[in-house]
Amino acid sequence: MSSSHVCGVSRSILGQPWRWRGAAADATDEAFQPDDLVDQLLLARGVGRDELERHRAPTIRSFMPDPSIFRDMDLAAERLADAVEAREPVTVFGDYDVDGATSAALLIRLLRGLGCDPKAYIPDRLMEGYGPSGEALVRIAEGGAKLIVTVDCGAQAFEALEMARAAGVDVIVVDHHKCAAALPVAHALVNPNRLDEADDAAAHGHLAAVGVCFLLAAALVRTLRARGFFASRPEPRLVDLLDIVALGTVADVAQLRGLNRAFVTQGLKMMAQRKNIGLSALIDASRLTRAPTCTDLGFALGPRINAGGRVGKSDLGVRLLTTEDPAEAESIAAELERHNEERRAIEAFVCGAAEALCAAQGNRPVALVSGQGWHPGVIGIVAGRLKEKLGRPAIVVAIDADGVGKGSGRSIYGVDLGAAILAAKESGLLIAGGGHAMAAGLTVTRDRLDALADFLDERLAKDVARGRDDRALLLDAVLAPGGVCPTLCEAMDAGGPYGAGWPAPRVAAGPVRIVKADVVGSGHLRLIVSGDDGRRIKAIAFRMADSPLGQAMLAAPTHRKLWIAGRIKRDDWGDRPAAELHLEDAAWAD
Repeated sequence: MSSSHVCGVSRSILGQPWRWRGAAADATDEAFQPDDLVDQLLLARGVGRDELERHRAPTIRSFMPDPSIFRDMDLAAERLADAVEAREPVTVFGDYDVDGATSAALLIRLLRGLGCDPKAYIPDRLMEGYGPSGEALVRIAEGGAKLIVTVDCGAQAFEALEMARAAGVDVIVVDHHKCAAALPVAHALVNPNRLDEADDAAAHGHLAAVGVCFLLAAALVRTLRARGFFASRPEPRLVDLLDIVALGTVADVAQLRGLNRAFVTQGLKMMAQRKNIGLSALIDASRLTRAPTCTDLGFALGPRINAGGRVGKSDLGVRLLTTEDPAEAESIAAELERHNEERRAIEAFVCGAAEALCAAQGNRPVALVSGQGWHPGVIGIVAGRLKEKLGRPAIVVAIDADGVGKGSGRSIYGVDLGAAILAAKESGLLIAGGGHAMAAGLTVTRDRLDALADFLDERLAKDVARGRDDRALLLDAVLAPGGVCPTLCEAMDAGGPYGAGWPAPRVAAGPVRIVKADVVGSGHLRLIVSGDDGRRIKAIAFRMADSPLGQAMLAAPTHRKLWIAGRIKRDDWGDRPAAELHLEDAAWAD
């Protein structure tokens, strides 16, 4: 177990080495205990030994910083407190994705609990685009709002915020996207990614916007408490909002470390109580028959909230998460389910066209593809698919009839796409653009696409090459075939929640022989393998039947031994607990 290559694999069927993520965890050893595995999982993810106890059971109290460490936080809390005490008209302006919807819903639910009647404004993706426009902010002001809070947007809205100031309305910006050195004018701009943030605040730059909103909520309640506001009324329970925070954090692919792990851990507990009527309706519409998991937030609930902003009505997510009417919640959840089905069909068409374009352009550092008439609502999903398939950053641009493209990009670890897009904007290549390390959005004219592609290739080539060269399959444990079992699933779950920045455990199992290999569903590879002791493992590799791995497994002789690697998942379909391996790679044992 001391070799740097796990199971002696220097090159797998997919051409990558297998290495330990941290210290070797040999779960084939009979003396190995589940608690030992949890500690190994935490240590391998950067937790110090003196921090193990805190990370085994992440709580808000253990990880919550003082909100005042963030620039403008106290200024924002004081202005909101003024609005609460004076019952001023407040509008929350949110982005149309899950982070924007949950951020807006959090503040609206809090302000309602404080006796206010806030309004929500979510721009239409197709008609208005991303972020606050000056025209929209002026219309909101003319409608009577004295305070506008923009959430998950606004950090780059220079012109719009100038127009709002001229209209006499105060604006608080709550965002987490990359900031330029110059900041737009606002009453307060709360963003851990401000370039002038102190180190202790900047350390929270991985928070989603909904996490920043939760910190603002805590600062607001503290400010009102100091003013004696709760002398005659109960304080709101901020913990009741953690289900919304968890959903937005996971769906925005925020790194699940530090405070975010506490948000998601405690938020899932709150979600299991089903106190939010809208979330409960969405869980039912998603056909979940158990309490949601972190994976469900990213792959079942999040996409349905997103579907409203992508192909339906942009405000459906906020309305669902803030309603107190069960009938309305059920109706909105059903509508989001229909939009999600429509989104899947559109996504499949655009994804097919984009993959063909990528194949034609060769192995550039950044895959940038565009198409006339592509639906802007699915380009972010398609960019994510391309990134996963190609192993490099991908940007997908939907061009309208006027030759203007709306683009969305996804990146790989170690490549800061948001900073590159911001640099492209400052170089005059873009009409608009911004984002964070792993995702970005942009607006560009058709005639600048080639120049943009060259700019990104030149700027990011070294980072992409380094990221791809370092790409090894990182493993947490080696198992005998019988080790793939529900008990081990439960032990590994204790090291979660898992997601971006806190990867789910990956194991190698074997040596095994293939008993059966076939193709099921939409190109999924299904395997049954057996060890020398006769213990069998069920495995599946999604959308991998036509890949080199899939073809090798389908053609493999039954006598040849191999190691298989992937993630263990609980199998809920049978009458009794079972487990299966979600296959990611394999290597011959001989």
